[in-house]
Amino acid sequence: MASTHLELGFERHIHERERQLSALESHISDTPDTREAIRSLRAQIQQELRELYEKLDPSDIVKVARHSARPQTLDYIELVFDEFVELHGDRAFGDDRAMVTGFAKLEDQKVLVVGQHKGRTIKERNECYFGCAHPEGYRKSLEKMKLAAKFRLPIICLIDTPGAYPGIGAEERGQASSIAVNLRELSLLRTPMVCVVIGEGGSGGALGIGVGDHVAMLQFAYYSVISPEGCAGILWKDGRRADQAARALKFTSADLLRMQIVDEVIPEPLGGAHRDHRTMAATLKNSLQRALRKLSVIQTETLLSRRYQKFRKFGEYEERERETAVEKSATPESSSGSAKSSAKNNGNGR
Repeated sequence: MASTHLELGFERHIHERERQLSALESHISDTPDTREAIRSLRAQIQQELRELYEKLDPSDIVKVARHSARPQTLDYIELVFDEFVELHGDRAFGDDRAMVTGFAKLEDQKVLVVGQHKGRTIKERNECYFGCAHPEGYRKSLEKMKLAAKFRLPIICLIDTPGAYPGIGAEERGQASSIAVNLRELSLLRTPMVCVVIGEGGSGGALGIGVGDHVAMLQFAYYSVISPEGCAGILWKDGRRADQAARALKFTSADLLRMQIVDEVIPEPLGGAHRDHRTMAATLKNSLQRALRKLSVIQTETLLSRRYQKFRKFGEYEERERETAVEKSATPESSSGSAKSSAKNNGNGR
């Protein structure tokens, strides 16, 4: 079990029971009563965790997605892949440490891995800009993806960013255009692409490496056009209404699967990925292998057409919702009138 550095507020009673369990396990006397108490307390913790995580509020899911002990890109590279060889630089400005790229093996399959990395220590987080890539990060990822496509190697993208870096230097070097170029070029890459949101999926910063044939997300990740704090600041000029914004944005894995924005929700271990890195990595590995097997039998032209259509249809859900609302708002009289008019037209042969 991974260390849970940060105690989430809604887990307070769980952490209290875990401290009780630690005290019992470190107890000197090993009696039948002690062993039974330990078994009982473990079962109680498991049951309470299951009940708690089955009904998490969207704002709580954001807290889980941002957990400091949640596995990040480099953790998955270590646990899921073999023979990772990192590739650096964008051939224009520099090497953005927020974007990790490199060749690796997924069992016997050679792949390119691209992912955003936030960092653990303060020093590492500053070097990685807390997972917020600059233009050189997106150029770097695109250069390596084109190299993978040249050799027909599948691409795996691990998305975990609050958004692209918003600084003046990033804007001066073409932040928006570099992301736009990525969106265009990724839609045309002639190789299978699997994208997984492993934590935060923030806006264009996430989408800049997120145009894939199979898009998945972990159960307690979120994928959104904007952070709940940013949404609350724009709509209500009050960041304290972030919880309300989180509910309105519909960015949880269950919401996005229902709206067909993502193709798969990858289940997390009980209590979230931060509690068990190895189990989460094994589950992710199985998901990636299944996705690559399915994509490997699809012809390239069909793959590109499906990828294009997949992202073109985004927004249809909203249009259907609007049509449904219009239908419900129609009065019985107007519906009756429409029916009579239709019958009259049909009788006149129109």
